[in-house]
Amino acid sequence: MLQVLASAWALLLGMGLLMIGNGLQGTLLGVRGEIEGFSTLQMSFVMSAYFVGFLGGSRLAPEMIRRVGHVRVFAALASFISAVMIMYPMLTDPIAWSLGRVVIGFCFSGVYVTAESWLNNAASNENRGQALSLYMIVQMIGIVSAQALMLVGDPAGYETFVIASILVSVSFAPILLSISPTPAFDTTKPMTLKQLMETSPLGCVGMFLLGGVFSAQFGMAAVYGARAGLTLVEISTFVATFYIGALLLQYPLGWFSDRMDRRVLILLVSVVGGAAALVGMLFGMTFAVLLAAAFVIGGMSNPLYSLLIAYTNDYLEYDDMAAASGGLVFINGLGAITGPLITGWLMGEAVFGPSGYFLFIAALLFAMAAYALYRMTQRAYVPVDETAALAPLYPTASPVALEVAQEIAIEAAQDDEEAETQA
Repeated sequence: MLQVLASAWALLLGMGLLMIGNGLQGTLLGVRGEIEGFSTLQMSFVMSAYFVGFLGGSRLAPEMIRRVGHVRVFAALASFISAVMIMYPMLTDPIAWSLGRVVIGFCFSGVYVTAESWLNNAASNENRGQALSLYMIVQMIGIVSAQALMLVGDPAGYETFVIASILVSVSFAPILLSISPTPAFDTTKPMTLKQLMETSPLGCVGMFLLGGVFSAQFGMAAVYGARAGLTLVEISTFVATFYIGALLLQYPLGWFSDRMDRRVLILLVSVVGGAAALVGMLFGMTFAVLLAAAFVIGGMSNPLYSLLIAYTNDYLEYDDMAAASGGLVFINGLGAITGPLITGWLMGEAVFGPSGYFLFIAALLFAMAAYALYRMTQRAYVPVDETAALAPLYPTASPVALEVAQEIAIEAAQDDEEAETQA
Protein backbone atom coordinates (compact mmCIF):
# COMPACT_ATOMS: atom_id res chain seq x y z
CA MET A 1 0.00 0.00 0.00
CA LEU A 2 2.86 2.41 0.83
CA GLN A 3 4.39 1.68 -2.55
CA VAL A 4 1.11 2.60 -4.25
CA LEU A 5 0.92 5.86 -2.28
CA ALA A 6 4.51 6.73 -3.14
CA SER A 7 3.99 6.22 -6.88
CA ALA A 8 0.46 7.59 -7.26
CA TRP A 9 -0.09 10.10 -4.43
CA ALA A 10 -0.48 13.04 -6.83
CA LEU A 11 -3.09 11.21 -8.86
CA LEU A 12 -5.01 10.09 -5.77
CA LEU A 13 -4.89 13.61 -4.27
CA GLY A 14 -6.11 15.14 -7.51
CA MET A 15 -8.92 12.61 -7.92
CA GLY A 16 -9.96 13.13 -4.31
CA LEU A 17 -10.35 16.86 -4.92
CA LEU A 18 -12.20 16.20 -8.18
CA MET A 19 -14.64 13.89 -6.42
CA ILE A 20 -15.27 16.49 -3.74
CA GLY A 21 -16.12 18.96 -6.48
CA ASN A 22 -18.33 16.46 -8.28
CA GLY A 23 -20.17 15.38 -5.15
CA LEU A 24 -20.64 18.99 -4.10
CA GLN A 25 -22.13 20.17 -7.40
CA GLY A 26 -24.61 17.27 -7.54
CA THR A 27 -26.04 17.97 -4.09
CA LEU A 28 -25.84 21.73 -4.53
CA LEU A 29 -27.92 21.68 -7.71
CA GLY A 30 -30.63 19.63 -6.00
CA VAL A 31 -30.91 22.20 -3.23
CA ARG A 32 -30.56 25.25 -5.49
CA GLY A 33 -33.20 23.89 -7.87
CA GLU A 34 -35.72 23.91 -5.03
CA ILE A 35 -34.74 27.49 -4.15
CA GLU A 36 -35.20 28.56 -7.78
CA GLY A 37 -38.62 26.91 -7.93
CA PHE A 38 -37.74 24.25 -10.53
CA SER A 39 -40.26 21.42 -10.70
CA THR A 40 -39.30 17.85 -9.84
CA LEU A 41 -39.63 16.88 -13.49
CA GLN A 42 -37.31 19.71 -14.56
CA MET A 43 -34.73 18.62 -11.99
CA SER A 44 -35.00 15.03 -13.20
CA PHE A 45 -33.93 16.17 -16.68
CA VAL A 46 -31.06 18.17 -15.17
CA MET A 47 -29.82 15.17 -13.22
CA SER A 48 -30.31 12.71 -16.07
CA ALA A 49 -28.26 14.94 -18.37
CA TYR A 50 -25.09 14.12 -16.40
CA PHE A 51 -25.39 10.44 -17.29
CA VAL A 52 -26.05 11.26 -20.95
CA GLY A 53 -22.73 13.09 -21.01
CA PHE A 54 -20.99 10.40 -18.96
CA LEU A 55 -22.08 7.69 -21.37
CA GLY A 56 -20.91 9.72 -24.35
CA GLY A 57 -17.59 10.45 -22.68
CA SER A 58 -16.90 6.79 -21.96
CA ARG A 59 -17.20 6.15 -25.71
CA LEU A 60 -15.35 9.19 -27.08
CA ALA A 61 -12.67 9.92 -24.46
CA PRO A 62 -10.38 7.00 -25.45
CA GLU A 63 -10.21 8.29 -29.03
CA MET A 64 -9.49 11.83 -27.77
CA ILE A 65 -6.61 10.52 -25.65
CA ARG A 66 -5.17 8.57 -28.58
CA ARG A 67 -5.25 11.72 -30.72
CA VAL A 68 -3.76 14.36 -28.39
CA GLY A 69 -2.51 12.52 -25.31
CA HIS A 70 -3.44 12.19 -21.64
CA VAL A 71 -2.14 15.55 -20.42
CA ARG A 72 -4.01 17.71 -22.90
CA VAL A 73 -7.27 15.78 -22.53
CA PHE A 74 -7.10 15.87 -18.74
CA ALA A 75 -6.31 19.60 -18.58
CA ALA A 76 -8.95 20.56 -21.14
CA LEU A 77 -11.75 18.51 -19.58
CA ALA A 78 -10.97 19.66 -16.04
CA SER A 79 -11.03 23.28 -17.25
CA PHE A 80 -14.48 22.78 -18.78
CA ILE A 81 -15.73 21.27 -15.52
CA SER A 82 -14.50 24.26 -13.54
CA ALA A 83 -16.07 26.71 -16.00
CA VAL A 84 -19.48 25.02 -15.99
CA MET A 85 -19.60 24.99 -12.19
CA ILE A 86 -19.16 28.79 -12.21
CA MET A 87 -21.88 29.07 -14.86
CA TYR A 88 -24.64 27.39 -12.82
CA PRO A 89 -25.53 30.33 -10.52
CA MET A 90 -25.26 32.77 -13.46
CA LEU A 91 -27.74 30.89 -15.67
CA THR A 92 -30.46 29.62 -13.34
CA ASP A 93 -32.48 27.95 -16.06
CA PRO A 94 -33.26 24.21 -16.26
CA ILE A 95 -32.26 24.02 -19.93
CA ALA A 96 -28.92 25.73 -19.29
CA TRP A 97 -28.31 23.48 -16.29
CA SER A 98 -29.14 20.39 -18.33
CA LEU A 99 -26.67 21.38 -21.04
CA GLY A 100 -24.08 22.10 -18.37
CA ARG A 101 -24.65 18.71 -16.81
CA VAL A 102 -24.14 17.00 -20.17
CA VAL A 103 -20.79 18.78 -20.49
CA ILE A 104 -19.77 17.95 -16.93
CA GLY A 105 -20.79 14.30 -17.29
CA PHE A 106 -18.80 14.01 -20.51
CA CYS A 107 -15.76 15.68 -18.94
CA PHE A 108 -15.80 13.61 -15.76
CA SER A 109 -16.04 10.42 -17.80
CA GLY A 110 -12.98 11.49 -19.79
CA VAL A 111 -11.13 12.47 -16.62
CA TYR A 112 -11.84 9.05 -15.09
CA VAL A 113 -10.60 7.26 -18.21
CA THR A 114 -7.40 9.33 -18.15
CA ALA A 115 -6.77 9.00 -14.42
CA GLU A 116 -7.47 5.27 -14.30
CA SER A 117 -5.10 4.54 -17.18
CA TRP A 118 -2.44 6.60 -15.35
CA LEU A 119 -3.09 4.63 -12.18
CA ASN A 120 -2.85 1.32 -14.00
CA ASN A 121 0.48 2.42 -15.46
CA ALA A 122 1.83 3.46 -12.05
CA ALA A 123 0.91 0.14 -10.44
CA SER A 124 2.76 -3.16 -10.78
CA ASN A 125 1.24 -6.61 -11.14
CA GLU A 126 1.82 -7.19 -7.43
CA ASN A 127 -0.04 -4.09 -6.19
CA ARG A 128 -2.57 -3.38 -8.96
CA GLY A 129 -5.43 -4.69 -6.83
CA GLN A 130 -4.39 -2.49 -3.90
CA ALA A 131 -4.10 0.52 -6.20
CA LEU A 132 -7.60 0.01 -7.58
CA SER A 133 -9.03 -0.45 -4.08
CA LEU A 134 -7.31 2.68 -2.81
CA TYR A 135 -8.54 4.66 -5.81
CA MET A 136 -12.14 3.59 -5.18
CA ILE A 137 -11.85 4.43 -1.48
CA VAL A 138 -10.54 7.91 -2.36
CA GLN A 139 -13.53 8.43 -4.66
CA MET A 140 -16.03 7.52 -1.96
CA ILE A 141 -14.28 9.62 0.67
CA GLY A 142 -14.31 12.56 -1.76
CA ILE A 143 -18.06 12.33 -2.33
CA VAL A 144 -18.75 11.99 1.41
CA SER A 145 -16.45 14.92 2.27
CA ALA A 146 -18.22 17.07 -0.30
CA GLN A 147 -21.44 16.99 1.70
CA ALA A 148 -19.79 18.80 4.61
CA LEU A 149 -18.85 21.68 2.30
CA MET A 150 -22.55 22.25 1.62
CA LEU A 151 -22.64 23.97 4.99
CA VAL A 152 -19.84 26.43 4.22
CA GLY A 153 -21.80 28.81 2.00
CA ASP A 154 -25.37 29.78 1.20
CA PRO A 155 -26.73 27.56 -1.61
CA ALA A 156 -28.81 30.53 -2.77
CA GLY A 157 -25.62 32.48 -3.49
CA TYR A 158 -22.37 31.99 -5.39
CA GLU A 159 -19.94 30.89 -2.68
CA THR A 160 -20.49 27.13 -2.78
CA PHE A 161 -20.37 27.02 -6.58
CA VAL A 162 -17.08 28.92 -6.47
CA ILE A 163 -15.69 26.46 -3.92
CA ALA A 164 -16.58 23.52 -6.20
CA SER A 165 -14.93 25.26 -9.16
CA ILE A 166 -11.77 26.02 -7.16
CA LEU A 167 -11.47 22.43 -5.99
CA VAL A 168 -11.65 21.17 -9.56
CA SER A 169 -9.16 23.78 -10.77
CA VAL A 170 -6.68 22.91 -8.01
CA SER A 171 -7.19 19.16 -8.43
CA PHE A 172 -5.31 18.76 -11.69
CA ALA A 173 -2.26 20.75 -10.57
CA PRO A 174 -0.64 17.89 -8.58
CA ILE A 175 -1.40 15.43 -11.38
CA LEU A 176 -0.06 17.56 -14.24
CA LEU A 177 3.00 18.62 -12.24
CA SER A 178 3.80 15.05 -11.24
CA ILE A 179 6.94 13.50 -12.68
CA SER A 180 5.06 10.27 -13.44
CA PRO A 181 5.47 9.31 -17.10
CA THR A 182 2.48 9.52 -19.41
CA PRO A 183 1.26 5.98 -20.06
CA ALA A 184 0.63 4.39 -23.40
CA PHE A 185 -3.07 4.13 -24.03
CA ASP A 186 -4.97 1.28 -25.58
CA THR A 187 -8.43 -0.13 -25.05
CA THR A 188 -9.99 -3.43 -25.89
CA LYS A 189 -12.67 -3.62 -28.54
CA PRO A 190 -15.90 -4.20 -26.59
CA MET A 191 -17.97 -7.34 -26.89
CA THR A 192 -21.30 -6.81 -28.65
CA LEU A 193 -24.33 -6.34 -26.41
CA LYS A 194 -25.97 -9.39 -28.00
CA GLN A 195 -22.99 -11.58 -27.12
CA LEU A 196 -22.90 -10.15 -23.61
CA MET A 197 -26.62 -10.76 -23.08
CA GLU A 198 -26.30 -14.34 -24.30
CA THR A 199 -23.34 -14.89 -21.98
CA SER A 200 -24.88 -13.41 -18.82
CA PRO A 201 -28.53 -12.31 -18.92
CA LEU A 202 -28.51 -11.61 -15.17
CA GLY A 203 -25.34 -9.53 -15.46
CA CYS A 204 -26.85 -7.37 -18.21
CA VAL A 205 -30.32 -6.94 -16.70
CA GLY A 206 -28.81 -6.34 -13.28
CA MET A 207 -26.45 -3.70 -14.63
CA PHE A 208 -29.32 -1.85 -16.32
CA LEU A 209 -31.46 -1.86 -13.17
CA LEU A 210 -28.50 -0.90 -11.01
CA GLY A 211 -27.81 2.09 -13.26
CA GLY A 212 -31.25 3.43 -12.34
CA VAL A 213 -30.64 2.83 -8.63
CA PHE A 214 -27.25 4.54 -8.66
CA SER A 215 -28.44 7.56 -10.65
CA ALA A 216 -31.30 7.99 -8.18
CA GLN A 217 -28.76 8.05 -5.32
CA PHE A 218 -26.21 10.27 -7.05
CA GLY A 219 -28.59 12.56 -8.90
CA MET A 220 -31.88 12.72 -7.04
CA ALA A 221 -31.08 12.25 -3.34
CA ALA A 222 -30.66 15.99 -2.75
CA VAL A 223 -33.79 16.70 -4.80
CA TYR A 224 -35.70 14.29 -2.58
CA GLY A 225 -34.32 15.95 0.55
CA ALA A 226 -35.32 19.40 -0.64
CA ARG A 227 -38.82 18.23 -1.62
CA ALA A 228 -39.24 16.41 1.71
CA GLY A 229 -38.47 19.59 3.64
CA LEU A 230 -35.13 18.52 5.12
CA THR A 231 -32.75 21.19 6.38
CA LEU A 232 -29.43 21.77 4.61
CA VAL A 233 -27.57 19.84 7.33
CA GLU A 234 -30.02 16.95 7.03
CA ILE A 235 -29.75 16.85 3.24
CA SER A 236 -25.96 16.75 3.40
CA THR A 237 -26.00 13.99 6.01
CA PHE A 238 -28.62 12.02 4.08
CA VAL A 239 -26.63 12.10 0.82
CA ALA A 240 -23.35 11.23 2.58
CA THR A 241 -24.92 8.24 4.32
CA PHE A 242 -25.48 6.42 1.02
CA TYR A 243 -21.76 6.48 0.30
CA ILE A 244 -20.70 5.69 3.85
CA GLY A 245 -22.79 2.53 3.60
CA ALA A 246 -21.17 1.71 0.25
CA LEU A 247 -17.68 2.22 1.67
CA LEU A 248 -18.21 0.12 4.79
CA LEU A 249 -20.14 -2.81 3.29
CA GLN A 250 -18.23 -3.29 0.02
CA TYR A 251 -15.62 -5.60 1.47
CA PRO A 252 -17.85 -7.79 3.71
CA LEU A 253 -20.11 -8.47 0.74
CA GLY A 254 -17.05 -9.13 -1.42
CA TRP A 255 -15.90 -11.71 1.12
CA PHE A 256 -19.25 -13.51 0.90
CA SER A 257 -19.16 -13.25 -2.89
CA ASP A 258 -16.06 -15.44 -3.09
CA ARG A 259 -17.61 -18.11 -0.83
CA MET A 260 -21.16 -18.71 -2.06
CA ASP A 261 -23.38 -18.83 -5.13
CA ARG A 262 -23.28 -15.25 -6.41
CA ARG A 263 -26.86 -15.44 -7.66
CA VAL A 264 -28.04 -16.15 -4.12
CA LEU A 265 -26.01 -13.20 -2.83
CA ILE A 266 -27.39 -10.92 -5.57
CA LEU A 267 -30.88 -12.04 -4.59
CA LEU A 268 -30.34 -11.46 -0.86
CA VAL A 269 -28.58 -8.10 -1.28
CA SER A 270 -31.32 -6.86 -3.62
CA VAL A 271 -34.08 -7.91 -1.22
CA VAL A 272 -32.39 -6.24 1.76
CA GLY A 273 -31.82 -3.04 -0.22
CA GLY A 274 -35.39 -3.06 -1.54
CA ALA A 275 -36.78 -3.61 1.96
CA ALA A 276 -34.72 -0.68 3.26
CA ALA A 277 -36.17 1.50 0.49
CA LEU A 278 -39.70 0.53 1.54
CA VAL A 279 -38.85 1.43 5.14
CA GLY A 280 -37.58 4.81 3.94
CA MET A 281 -40.78 5.36 1.96
CA LEU A 282 -43.12 4.44 4.83
CA PHE A 283 -41.24 5.81 7.84
CA GLY A 284 -38.87 8.40 6.32
CA MET A 285 -40.53 11.20 8.24
CA THR A 286 -38.27 10.15 11.15
CA PHE A 287 -34.78 11.34 10.24
CA ALA A 288 -32.95 8.51 12.04
CA VAL A 289 -34.97 5.97 10.06
CA LEU A 290 -34.22 7.89 6.87
CA LEU A 291 -30.48 7.68 7.54
CA ALA A 292 -30.69 3.97 8.36
CA ALA A 293 -32.53 3.35 5.09
CA ALA A 294 -29.93 5.35 3.12
CA PHE A 295 -27.05 3.47 4.78
CA VAL A 296 -28.51 0.08 3.92
CA ILE A 297 -29.52 1.06 0.37
CA GLY A 298 -26.05 2.45 -0.37
CA GLY A 299 -24.36 -0.47 1.35
CA MET A 300 -26.34 -3.01 -0.65
CA SER A 301 -26.67 -1.38 -4.07
CA ASN A 302 -23.14 -0.07 -4.68
CA PRO A 303 -21.37 -3.41 -4.01
CA LEU A 304 -23.82 -5.00 -6.45
CA TYR A 305 -21.80 -3.35 -9.22
CA SER A 306 -18.69 -5.39 -8.41
CA LEU A 307 -20.81 -8.45 -7.73
CA LEU A 308 -22.55 -8.36 -11.12
CA ILE A 309 -19.21 -7.90 -12.91
CA ALA A 310 -17.69 -10.85 -11.04
CA TYR A 311 -20.77 -12.97 -11.78
CA THR A 312 -20.54 -12.12 -15.49
CA ASN A 313 -16.86 -13.09 -15.47
CA ASP A 314 -17.81 -16.53 -14.18
CA TYR A 315 -19.22 -17.29 -17.64
CA LEU A 316 -16.49 -15.63 -19.71
CA GLU A 317 -13.20 -16.93 -21.02
CA TYR A 318 -10.16 -15.02 -19.80
CA ASP A 319 -9.65 -13.41 -23.20
CA ASP A 320 -13.22 -12.04 -23.21
CA MET A 321 -13.29 -10.48 -19.75
CA ALA A 322 -11.69 -7.18 -20.74
CA ALA A 323 -13.80 -7.03 -23.91
CA ALA A 324 -16.98 -7.26 -21.82
CA SER A 325 -16.08 -4.12 -19.82
CA GLY A 326 -17.28 -1.58 -22.38
CA GLY A 327 -20.62 -3.34 -22.80
CA LEU A 328 -21.26 -3.51 -19.07
CA VAL A 329 -20.50 0.21 -18.64
CA PHE A 330 -22.77 1.07 -21.57
CA ILE A 331 -25.69 -0.96 -20.18
CA ASN A 332 -25.26 0.59 -16.75
CA GLY A 333 -25.16 4.03 -18.36
CA LEU A 334 -28.44 3.46 -20.19
CA GLY A 335 -30.10 2.60 -16.89
CA ALA A 336 -28.54 5.65 -15.25
CA ILE A 337 -30.00 7.97 -17.90
CA THR A 338 -33.56 6.70 -17.39
CA GLY A 339 -33.31 6.62 -13.57
CA PRO A 340 -33.71 10.32 -12.74
CA LEU A 341 -36.45 10.76 -15.37
CA ILE A 342 -38.64 8.04 -13.88
CA THR A 343 -37.79 9.10 -10.34
CA GLY A 344 -38.73 12.71 -11.10
CA TRP A 345 -42.07 11.62 -12.53
CA LEU A 346 -42.85 9.42 -9.53
CA MET A 347 -41.90 12.25 -7.15
CA GLY A 348 -44.38 14.63 -8.79
CA GLU A 349 -47.15 15.92 -6.56
CA ALA A 350 -49.75 14.36 -8.88
CA VAL A 351 -48.18 10.91 -8.49
CA PHE A 352 -46.52 9.82 -5.20
CA GLY A 353 -44.73 12.96 -4.08
CA PRO A 354 -41.28 12.70 -2.41
CA SER A 355 -41.95 9.08 -1.34
CA GLY A 356 -41.80 8.13 -5.03
CA TYR A 357 -38.01 8.38 -4.68
CA PHE A 358 -37.82 5.34 -2.43
CA LEU A 359 -40.57 3.55 -4.33
CA PHE A 360 -38.48 3.67 -7.50
CA ILE A 361 -35.38 2.28 -5.77
CA ALA A 362 -37.42 -0.48 -4.12
CA ALA A 363 -39.05 -1.46 -7.41
CA LEU A 364 -35.70 -1.77 -9.20
CA LEU A 365 -34.03 -3.79 -6.43
CA PHE A 366 -36.99 -6.14 -6.06
CA ALA A 367 -37.06 -6.58 -9.84
CA MET A 368 -33.39 -7.55 -9.72
CA ALA A 369 -34.08 -10.04 -6.95
CA ALA A 370 -36.97 -11.57 -8.90
CA TYR A 371 -34.88 -11.90 -12.05
CA ALA A 372 -31.99 -13.45 -10.09
CA LEU A 373 -34.43 -16.02 -8.68
CA TYR A 374 -35.71 -16.77 -12.19
CA ARG A 375 -32.18 -17.19 -13.57
CA MET A 376 -31.40 -19.68 -10.82
CA THR A 377 -33.98 -21.96 -12.41
CA GLN A 378 -32.47 -21.56 -15.88
CA ARG A 379 -28.77 -22.17 -15.32
CA ALA A 380 -26.58 -24.53 -13.36
CA TYR A 381 -24.68 -23.31 -10.31
CA VAL A 382 -21.00 -22.48 -10.84
CA PRO A 383 -18.90 -24.06 -8.04
CA VAL A 384 -17.17 -21.53 -5.81
CA ASP A 385 -13.70 -22.86 -6.65
CA GLU A 386 -14.35 -22.14 -10.34
CA THR A 387 -15.54 -18.54 -9.96
CA ALA A 388 -13.52 -15.43 -10.80
CA ALA A 389 -12.17 -13.19 -8.03
CA LEU A 390 -14.14 -10.05 -7.15
CA ALA A 391 -12.39 -6.68 -7.47
CA PRO A 392 -13.98 -3.72 -5.62
CA LEU A 393 -15.59 -1.25 -8.02
CA TYR A 394 -18.21 1.47 -7.75
CA PRO A 395 -20.59 2.72 -10.47
CA THR A 396 -18.39 5.80 -10.97
CA ALA A 397 -15.74 3.60 -12.60
CA SER A 398 -14.91 4.01 -16.28
CA PRO A 399 -14.26 1.14 -18.75
CA VAL A 400 -10.55 1.46 -17.96
CA ALA A 401 -11.12 0.61 -14.28
CA LEU A 402 -13.30 -2.31 -15.34
CA GLU A 403 -10.57 -3.60 -17.62
CA VAL A 404 -8.05 -3.32 -14.78
CA ALA A 405 -10.45 -5.22 -12.51
CA GLN A 406 -10.82 -7.90 -15.19
CA GLU A 407 -7.04 -8.20 -15.44
CA ILE A 408 -6.84 -8.64 -11.67
CA ALA A 409 -9.48 -11.38 -11.82
CA ILE A 410 -7.62 -13.15 -14.63
CA GLU A 411 -4.30 -13.01 -12.78
CA ALA A 412 -5.89 -14.31 -9.58
CA ALA A 413 -7.53 -17.19 -11.43
CA GLN A 414 -4.31 -18.07 -13.23
CA ASP A 415 -2.37 -18.02 -9.94
CA ASP A 416 -4.93 -20.38 -8.42
CA GLU A 417 -4.62 -22.73 -11.38
CA GLU A 418 -0.81 -22.73 -11.12
CA ALA A 419 -1.02 -23.44 -7.37
CA GLU A 420 -3.36 -26.37 -7.98
CA THR A 421 -1.06 -27.75 -10.69
CA GLN A 422 2.01 -27.53 -8.47
CA ALA A 423 0.13 -29.16 -5.62
